[in-house]
Amino acid sequence: MTTPTGDDWRRPGPTPEQRRLDLYGGLAVTVLALFSLTLTRSTGAFLLGPPPSWPEQIVWTVAVTLPLIWRRRFPATTTLVISATFIAAQARSAPETQLSSWALFAALYSLGAWGPDRRLSRRLRIGVIVTMFAWLGVYYAVTVGSIPADAFAHAVGPVPPVLAAMVSGVLVNGLYFGFAYFFGETAWLAAHRQHELAAQAEELRRSQAEARGRAVIGERVRIARELHDVVAHHVSVMGVQASACRRVLDRDLGKARTALTAIEQTARTAVDELRRMLGVLRAGESDPARAEPPAGVDQIAAVVDRARDAGLRATLGVYGDPAPLPESVSQAVYRVVQEAVTNVLRHATGAGVLDVRIRYLAREVEVDVTDDGRPTRPPNPDGLGLVGMRERVGTHDGTLEVGPRAGGGWRVRARFPVPVAVPEPA
Repeated sequence: MTTPTGDDWRRPGPTPEQRRLDLYGGLAVTVLALFSLTLTRSTGAFLLGPPPSWPEQIVWTVAVTLPLIWRRRFPATTTLVISATFIAAQARSAPETQLSSWALFAALYSLGAWGPDRRLSRRLRIGVIVTMFAWLGVYYAVTVGSIPADAFAHAVGPVPPVLAAMVSGVLVNGLYFGFAYFFGETAWLAAHRQHELAAQAEELRRSQAEARGRAVIGERVRIARELHDVVAHHVSVMGVQASACRRVLDRDLGKARTALTAIEQTARTAVDELRRMLGVLRAGESDPARAEPPAGVDQIAAVVDRARDAGLRATLGVYGDPAPLPESVSQAVYRVVQEAVTNVLRHATGAGVLDVRIRYLAREVEVDVTDDGRPTRPPNPDGLGLVGMRERVGTHDGTLEVGPRAGGGWRVRARFPVPVAVPEPA
């Protein structure tokens, strides 16, 4: 039996717990073998001939079974020791054969399942099996001449009795060694496949982590680009106000003071936007041609209209007194609504109603998107859409709630803090 996955992989050695189990198992088999020896002596069924002395019988019984305590730690050595002592014990007509045979089976199996070098393991097992059959042939050649004449007095089959006994022994031994080889090879293949599955699972986890990282970086790059546009806008406004202040400084101190106040407020807003940018990591330049144009709160109605065109009963409600928002906040609100509506269209089954609400509070703006559909699959907290919403809301120190509603459907609610604005002069 050849392994389709190659022979280069080496199975890790047994764990401390497995070594302890081998110790206890080897000792238990040795005790049972000594008990079997006692029963065999009690019945007087010495199938291999007159047995040696009682102490020598104990020595051979222990020598064949006790090495099993190292069967997984040193499988090759254990198999060679047990095979050699097994043949020597039979040559000395040691009467205990039952547990000794199972010890040889376990040694061959362990060599196949735990042998670190697959080529050496395969050659050793084949060598041991060939040696065992050679020993069986020697045993038949030596004992066939001493078979009593009346041993097969009641034989009635068509096959000569001596030949029938030999063929039967060969068949039984063939099955015995074949199963030991097969089960050992199968156990090694199972361990190899488990190792490959664990490696693939680890590779999949790394790939998912890298994908999440790339998604976060890509989203942060987009946020950084938008914030860059906002800050550039504020700097430009400051330049215009400074120019106006310079022109009226000598003629109208009131207008100059107003312009300076606007510059002060614009500078504070720009600094606040820059502070938000400190947490944004830029992994690389994206294709400028693929950059989406800036969009804000004033374009949310278009998103709702598109959802209505797609067949939803979509409504848009604005509550509170609409106040001018910082451009970055306005863009973030728009993106959250856009992603939430996209998720309804893509992933909600049976959705018929979409409700988008914008609430202008004292120092916050809140957007609330709800629907009455059922998710087509369990929500993925690491999905690209949710990652993007979390990044956008987190950049502005806001809060995001995403999950099922108590009465059915789904809700996305985001709240952004908004600084108190000072009106810019005309």
